[in-house]
Amino acid sequence: MMPMNPKQLKKLMKQLDMRQLDNVVEVIIRLEDREIIIKNPTVTVIKAMGEKIYQIAGGEEEEKVKLVISEEDIKLVMEQTGVDYETAKKALEEANGDLAEAILKLTEGSP
Repeated sequence: MMPMNPKQLKKLMKQLDMRQLDNVVEVIIRLEDREIIIKNPTVTVIKAMGEKIYQIAGGEEEEKVKLVISEEDIKLVMEQTGVDYETAKKALEEANGDLAEAILKLTEGSP
C-alpha cells in the first residue's frame, strides 16, 4: 500500500464524510456489570448510509466493576429489617451488596 500525503488523506476523509473529534478526554462504555474507560482516545466519526459510526482507538483502558443492587435485594432487606427503600438501598451499598451484612448492620441495637 502506498503511503498517502496529508492532503490526499484529508480529501479521502472528506469523501467518506469522516472527521476526527478534538479534545476528547475519555470514552466510557457502560455495561450491565462494569464500565470500560478509555483515557485520551482518538475518536473518528464516519457517516455511512445514514448512520454515524464512532471509531475509538488508543489510550489506557480501565475496567471498573459497578455495584449492581437488585430490586429483590432491596425488598428483602426492607422486609427483614422494616426500613424504608432508601435506607435499605444505602445499607446494601455500604455493604457492597452483601445481604447478610446489610441486614445485620440495620438490626444492630434493635430490641
